[in-house]
Amino acid sequence: MSDERSDKGYVNFYDVLGLTENANPGEARKTYKKKMKNLVSEIASVEITGERRAHYLLEMAKLNAAIYILRDKDKREEYWSLREELIDLEEEWRAAPDADTERRDALRKAFDGKVRHFLSTYVEEAMLEAGRDKDCVDASHWDLAHERHATRMLRHYRHGLFQDILERLPFSEVTLPEVDWEERARTVDALIAAGSA
Repeated sequence: MSDERSDKGYVNFYDVLGLTENANPGEARKTYKKKMKNLVSEIASVEITGERRAHYLLEMAKLNAAIYILRDKDKREEYWSLREELIDLEEEWRAAPDADTERRDALRKAFDGKVRHFLSTYVEEAMLEAGRDKDCVDASHWDLAHERHATRMLRHYRHGLFQDILERLPFSEVTLPEVDWEERARTVDALIAAGSA
């Protein structure tokens, strides 16, 4: 990966499980079960605070979504293809010449729609769907109470990922307006004088 190419913010379910991109579904299942078992044991051994609950719910949701997507060939290929397309589109946008504002704007618009779709599909929707999957429920003990708490937390997580992505994108620099502070002070003084007369 070049210095210009970044996948930060585009959730990587292989990384969630600690696997490489050529891992097969069997490896994904085995790793998922081991990681989920360790996570559930850890949860049982600590006092749950609000902050810990949010952390553990997010970790469980990510693990559940990882196996839910990666064990299914069609879901896995669609997910990975869209993720790679987004990373390529970001790179193309970043490489577009500053002077070609029309092209940069077209790339920005295309990217904006795709990144929002990707994050809502694979951060919120897939993570909540996975929590209803029988195998995931059996391994994680996910239930309706988890889903209620996770819904808002996943939305917050999605927004955080979106902000990570936005911070590195080449939006046009905003030119700050020039303010003549002396003129402004004279105007304010004149308004105050007129109001008290």
